[in-house]
Amino acid sequence: MLDHHIRTYIAEKLSSVGISSDPYGVELTSVFILASLTAAAISYLLVHHLIVRSVNNVLRRANKPLAESLSKYDVLEKLSLLTPIMVLDLFIPLALGHYDWLANTFDRILSISILVIFIWMMFALLDALNDIATFKGITRRMPIKSFVQLTKLFTFFVGLVVSMSILANESPLIFLSGLGVATGFVMLVFKDTILGFVAGIQLSANRMISLNDWIQMDAYGANGTVEEISLTTVKVRNFDNTVSMLPAYALVQNAFINWQGMSDSGGRRIERSVNIDVTSIRFMSDDEVEKLKSIRILRQYIYEKSREISEYNEELGDEAEFGNIRQMTNLGMFRAYINAYLRANKDIHQYMLLMVRQLQPTSEGIPLQVYAFTNNTDWAHYEGVQADLFDHIYSIMPMFGLRPYQMISSNDTAQLLRSNTNQTTQ
Repeated sequence: MLDHHIRTYIAEKLSSVGISSDPYGVELTSVFILASLTAAAISYLLVHHLIVRSVNNVLRRANKPLAESLSKYDVLEKLSLLTPIMVLDLFIPLALGHYDWLANTFDRILSISILVIFIWMMFALLDALNDIATFKGITRRMPIKSFVQLTKLFTFFVGLVVSMSILANESPLIFLSGLGVATGFVMLVFKDTILGFVAGIQLSANRMISLNDWIQMDAYGANGTVEEISLTTVKVRNFDNTVSMLPAYALVQNAFINWQGMSDSGGRRIERSVNIDVTSIRFMSDDEVEKLKSIRILRQYIYEKSREISEYNEELGDEAEFGNIRQMTNLGMFRAYINAYLRANKDIHQYMLLMVRQLQPTSEGIPLQVYAFTNNTDWAHYEGVQADLFDHIYSIMPMFGLRPYQMISSNDTAQLLRSNTNQTTQ
């Protein structure tokens, strides 16, 4: 009724100036359409150039990271596109009111356009929020990107159902009720997505993995830093700069190592052994013990151990014979030296477990294991400290009359044969 009165009023005004016009003619309809397009363009320019820019300036002064994220994904710009579409959706049906089929068609197209732009804006807003979460470090504690992708998927699904209901001019509930039949198909198509989402919740709730964590998963050849946690995959930058893409659910179903706890603790473990040739182990003479007193870090140990052994031997009295008395061994002295050396080493963490122990003897000698932690978890620094430590251990070993075990090589055999040949010739 309002449309009829407006058309009649405009037609009468045009007739008064000598322009004959039918209230429902093509000429007046064209004027209405042109006016609607003009109103839509003006509304877009006003919103985009005045409101959007003003809001961006206010946000930039109040919260620069938020403003930069919104600007990066053009969130407000996409939102401003809704204004002209809504203006057209309001006026175009009035302009085409007497053309029912055409008016209904344009109304549905414009309604779907509003829905598409709104979803597009929502996607941009979610990406901006993900960037803000990354900036604030929230993504280190939970995989925000997985939830962002899931929300996008849900929003797209809802938008698709609503669009179909608009085109068919039916209630969305009719389309949703038919999903029960297609549940098996949906489960098959989105299997990885569903498994990934469930795995993402478990990874987040149990704090199993975060961005920049160093993880190792040999089953997938992954050994490096976590760069991205998405809805279905985890991206790992390996130390050789290759990239491994792991299924998110694989991290829940299979075993993997997260080295981040080591990095956070401030100490990285050294657990390495040197095999001692059993035939080189013996008691030490008094002269040898006296000579070792020149090693500053051993003096306290030698003094305390000597007093302990002397007291024990004195209690034996007449039975103080070789088989009964206690004596210092070169292996025990060497073990005490390594322990003291570690205690004096500035690269070894002094507040974590530190010990030098013997392991079960094998056919390759007695393993003497160093168990300690470096105070720097950097890989290169750790390897340097460990190498320097064992360089020193192997080099100082002869001073204690010990030999490291080493299997005979082909070169050793050749030298023995040449030596025997020379002796036979002589």
